[in-house]
Amino acid sequence: MILGEITDLAKITTGNELLNEAIRWVANHYKDKFEKGTLLLNDEGSLKVNREEVAMLPQGKQMLEVHRKFIDIHVPLSEEETIGWASTQRLRNITKEYDDENDIMFFGDEPQSYITVKPGQCVIFFPEDAHAPNIGVGLHRKYCVKIVID
Repeated sequence: MILGEITDLAKITTGNELLNEAIRWVANHYKDKFEKGTLLLNDEGSLKVNREEVAMLPQGKQMLEVHRKFIDIHVPLSEEETIGWASTQRLRNITKEYDDENDIMFFGDEPQSYITVKPGQCVIFFPEDAHAPNIGVGLHRKYCVKIVID
């Protein structure tokens, strides 16, 4: 997991070119006018942005999710968002088996820690990072950038 100011993360380069492209896209577009829906950033569909307006849930009501095929970048736009985190190595309580088509699996374990991400910041979750997003009160707008991993 990587948490930081968008302007700081835009200065780094990783060994994954799609991740680099996604970080640059976030840095250049997080202040754009919000439009709900999915935006494909390349022809292969290996880099996309889910532009979401989501009802947040209280802490303890959001389950941990895990992805195997994607890196996620969560970018809150309108409100701060709290996200639970846990190492996938420590998870034991499967509540929904892995769904290959949607690349998601859910766990009922408690998060090991919580982070609050403010507008102007983003957090990057890798497959080893279970995360419980959208914790808070009310509706919020966010980008969830999905990067296919090899």
